[in-house]
Amino acid sequence: MPEVAVPGSKSITARALFLAAAADGVTTLLRPLRSDDTEGFAEGLTRLGYRVGRTPDTWQVDGRPQGPAAAEADVYCRDGATTARFLPTLAAAGHGTYRFDASPQMRRRPLLPLTRALRDLGVDLRHEEQEGHHPLTVRAAGVAGGEVTLDAGQSSQYLTALLLLGPLTRGGLRITVTDLVSVPYVEITIAMMRAFGVEVRREGDTFVVPPGGYRATTYSVEPDASTASYFFAAAAVTGGEVTVPGLGEGALQGDLGFVEVLRRMGARVTVGRDATTVRGTGELRGLTVNMRDISDTMPTLAAIAPFASGPVRIEDVANTRVKECDRLEACAENLRRLGADVETGPDWIEIRPGAPLVGGTDIKSYGDHRMVMSFAVTGLRVPGISFDDPGCVRKTFPGFHEAFAALRERL
Repeated sequence: MPEVAVPGSKSITARALFLAAAADGVTTLLRPLRSDDTEGFAEGLTRLGYRVGRTPDTWQVDGRPQGPAAAEADVYCRDGATTARFLPTLAAAGHGTYRFDASPQMRRRPLLPLTRALRDLGVDLRHEEQEGHHPLTVRAAGVAGGEVTLDAGQSSQYLTALLLLGPLTRGGLRITVTDLVSVPYVEITIAMMRAFGVEVRREGDTFVVPPGGYRATTYSVEPDASTASYFFAAAAVTGGEVTVPGLGEGALQGDLGFVEVLRRMGARVTVGRDATTVRGTGELRGLTVNMRDISDTMPTLAAIAPFASGPVRIEDVANTRVKECDRLEACAENLRRLGADVETGPDWIEIRPGAPLVGGTDIKSYGDHRMVMSFAVTGLRVPGISFDDPGCVRKTFPGFHEAFAALRERL
């Protein structure tokens, strides 16, 4: 039975780096993800004056509860949404002038609900060009805390950033949320804050975060469940079997819920204490599924949908339109290039079974790692699929193509 060693979670590594930087003492991170996004986050911390020691399997961070050591810094966030949203929030708790910029792709992605909330908390934050987008400058003088209202309907990362900030404020935070997407990612944040000594309380739509700071710890990063989805899907479409160790019943990441979608489609799924196995049965049924809470795996499902016996309709995924690209339309466009029958709406996509897919097709990546990794799964059943930018997988999994080729030989 092929076992796939999936690298560490991007979401967990980014949160762990913030928490480690904010904690009192030295934190050791075990098996963090090494990718363009997380290296960018670590480099950003270094620019802000935090000490980050990196060996292949262990990173150590010297925490500074009082904020960045640098009085001034210029931080380039690359393509990383967590870097671009979390680091300005971390810097706001310190004292100094900090400028943040990002790649053209990240500059296009929205930031306004978070920066509006930070301003409501008294943070001097200025967008230099387009309101609600990078580049921006934070003139930090600490954050008093208090009450704030937030719309997290576009991204749960806005709420995560404020939750992480809460213990660094002088009086704590009460965050009332008017809309929220990708709830499991917020649950990851709250569980990780607990591991660093902070208990978040929830009162209806209000999250209550106490002041008092974080305690340093040793933290083990679990494998990335979104990345695992490509390998699980590979088993489902080929009739093979794949086991991912390190992801089981106690996993923090909601995206492991993708295997339940595969189960509904006909795959056999076993979620054990410390591993998950998916076995294809030769049957893939159509279904209608709400993926609001696991929307990063929407492209994975879209990429295998043409092999289902009935229509596959994915609903409530409007937020996928403001990711690295408009993922709804990118999936639809690539599926049509392959000859699939596809329809989209504001927050849904439907893929219907029809003629066999066309081999020898070049997939447009739109610079999005998830397009490439998803349609690599399609390539297990359709010969000659190529990509205009195969290297964009370095954002989350630099070794993806090698790992996937090795799996293809064993399925």
